[in-house]
Amino acid sequence: MSAAKFSSAQPPTAAPASVCVRAPGKINVSLRVGPLRPDGYHGVASVYLAVSLFEEVRATVTEGPDITVTVDSDGALQVPVKDIPLGPDNLAVRAARALAGYAKNPTGVHLHITKRVPVAGGMGGGSADAAAALVACDALWNTHLSREELAGIAAGLGADVPFSLLGGTAVGLGVGDRLTPAISKTPLHWVLVASDVGLSTPGVYGALDALREEEQLQAEEPAEVDPAILAAMRSGNARDLAAVMTNDLQAAALRLAPDLADLLGTGKRLGALAGMVSGSGPTVAFLAEDAPAAAELEAALRAEGHRALAVEGPVHGARLATAAG
Repeated sequence: MSAAKFSSAQPPTAAPASVCVRAPGKINVSLRVGPLRPDGYHGVASVYLAVSLFEEVRATVTEGPDITVTVDSDGALQVPVKDIPLGPDNLAVRAARALAGYAKNPTGVHLHITKRVPVAGGMGGGSADAAAALVACDALWNTHLSREELAGIAAGLGADVPFSLLGGTAVGLGVGDRLTPAISKTPLHWVLVASDVGLSTPGVYGALDALREEEQLQAEEPAEVDPAILAAMRSGNARDLAAVMTNDLQAAALRLAPDLADLLGTGKRLGALAGMVSGSGPTVAFLAEDAPAAAELEAALRAEGHRALAVEGPVHGARLATAAG
């Protein structure tokens, strides 16, 4: 993708000195996983739902040419941040560097990330940071890229980054990067429970391959999602959705973190309609009947010592929150 493809009919405006962008975490309401491909990836067919647990990135112009990053944590899930890289491997830094190639006069920038989405938790928190950094630096550097153009850059950063830009509800095919928005207007209510362990996404996929080999299961390349899931999302009927939610990675996540099985049972005992590991885990998402039921379930899980938070979805994708001159 070349910079020459990007142009803007918008008149030049004064760029702000600091901006704040919020981007949502996501739940994989459905996740089918194909066999290991020769390129080392797995094809998927998934339904993504952006939920009301937001990462926040504040981008501030600096005098030097460098892109730097700091991280802290906030919110009920008490996300630990000590293992997050603070150098060029940070996905938000990579996003800013990628965008700099399309800016006429990119400045130095400092990115301060406030983490609320569990780290290595299967909810795309790092992808949300990257999406927020793209939107923030687009505003700082006056690049005026469209969402489609930003999504093209996002796709080169990771499969979940384009969805963090889009938000809402979407079907993801390929490696999750071929997105089609889906109709889902009625809020669905969930309770998230964070785990004290982190799971590596490649590690969970590897465990899935090992399980399939042990059990001599032949997986097929998924070409579409279950229409029943899309119908339940469209109607907003939580009970219908509870009956069809699925995650092919769950068995692998449970093998690597066996305590999650007890947590899934606890949520059902306390009134959840259904529960599952979100993406590659280990965050667990419980579906509730409605907002009052989610609040009750959150309180009950907290009373038993779990870090729980009620959220809803769909919500918007990465969006500018504030700007300061």
